Amino acid sequence: MATAARAPRGGTDAVAAPDLGAGRTPRPRRSPDGCDFAAVRADFGLPAEFPTAALGEVEQNVAQPVFEADRVDATELPLVTVDPVGAKDLDQAVLLGRRGTGFRVQYAIADVAAFVRPGGALDAEVRRRGQTLYLPDGNVPLHPTLLSEGAASLLPDQVRPAVLWTIDLDSDGVATSVLVRRAWVRSAAQLDYEAVQRSLRAGVAHPAIELLPVVGRLRREQAVRRGAIELGLPEQQVESDGAGGWRVALRPRLVVEEWNAEISLLTGMCAAEMMLDAGVGILRTVPDPEPPTVAALRRSAARLGVDWPEDLPPAEALAGLDPVRPEALAVHVAATRLLRGAGYTSFDSGPPSKSRHAGIGAAYAHVTAPLRRLVDRYGAEVCLAVSSGSPVPEWVREALPALPSAMGSSDRVATQVERACLAQAQAWSLAGEVGSVFPATVLRTGSGDGEVFIAEPPVIARCAGDDLTEGQRIRVRLTRADPHRREVTFTTA
Repeated sequence: MATAARAPRGGTDAVAAPDLGAGRTPRPRRSPDGCDFAAVRADFGLPAEFPTAALGEVEQNVAQPVFEADRVDATELPLVTVDPVGAKDLDQAVLLGRRGTGFRVQYAIADVAAFVRPGGALDAEVRRRGQTLYLPDGNVPLHPTLLSEGAASLLPDQVRPAVLWTIDLDSDGVATSVLVRRAWVRSAAQLDYEAVQRSLRAGVAHPAIELLPVVGRLRREQAVRRGAIELGLPEQQVESDGAGGWRVALRPRLVVEEWNAEISLLTGMCAAEMMLDAGVGILRTVPDPEPPTVAALRRSAARLGVDWPEDLPPAEALAGLDPVRPEALAVHVAATRLLRGAGYTSFDSGPPSKSRHAGIGAAYAHVTAPLRRLVDRYGAEVCLAVSSGSPVPEWVREALPALPSAMGSSDRVATQVERACLAQAQAWSLAGEVGSVFPATVLRTGSGDGEVFIAEPPVIARCAGDDLTEGQRIRVRLTRADPHRREVTFTTA
């Protein structure tokens, strides 16, 4: 499961990993020494280097960025970045403040368009890649690191070109005005999630994010009111074991990450509204679930003994469940069927007929991660034009029709690569344990088999069996762990 775990309501600490496999004594499991993910890279044909012409353009463009005369000087704003430890491709810097009874969000986004010339060799390569791919042994970046980890990254104490969003909120956290400008900014500090979590708990947070808990909670309350469908699933990840090998782990997500994500979601929703009003842009869309799909989820919840009042919509029902409980986790897994059909919708002659993102409960556009995702560069240009009353650049309009297909393709590759890396690490972790028995929780059922989760190591895999029930705690026997085929299978014990 490569989706994020959900924070407990009102908490300030990490989300607990589901206790779904108690009873088996944990012992270290890791891949053989010297293993890497070269086979995954080869299987998917992932590029190792950038073309020489693209690298040459980067050096030239870094020396001569564009739009310099169009920028306001916002270097006095004490913005900060908040990212995972060790991150170098810093897309976003934030400053939160009071404004009357409401709030003001200053959100600086790396201005990649200052360095990527439309129609050049770098632009062609970036459009071919679509997004940064994250593998345990190193990323396949969207842009050369000279750009993504250097000249365009919002590194601390460096003056950088940015797209600066100024969003005013009322006392309930609802956006009341939006301004988008090109600016020069200087990040005051590079913070990481764990350090921010500790500082907030100790009451000594950086002044730029002191209001993050307040604004974050307000925005999460708004999400439930909008009907946002959020899934509380544990996040598997592959991590180094510190000795040359790899292991699978469950990564608890800090509530500060969710609050920080709300700022990005807020910006994306404001961007979508600007695009819809202007009749031009590109949205990230997920259709609302059909009534029969919701009814099927209700039946699954009832079978699991989960109370779901008839008048409670899915967003509120899921928000009230603690996925640490096995039956609640099974409901969240079953709820993935509510969010099918994700894609991108571009338009240039009025708003499209379908513009909603069911997972967010509103129209939404990607504009906050241009160093890592192609579409954000184009979305930012649309919003800059709309905010200033200027025409949308022709190079943006010309690219819009092809972007949904390009992003859809890169999304599929990213998902497949992530799953392959997890499957590889799972097979490595269990390769010597065929025949062993594990406690497990049933996540999904099918005809003659299903999907189970074991807690140690945290593995999700297919399980053969005719009498599986969602949410059921069972014991399973490992029947296959093949690192070459990246396969792990169990059967009921």
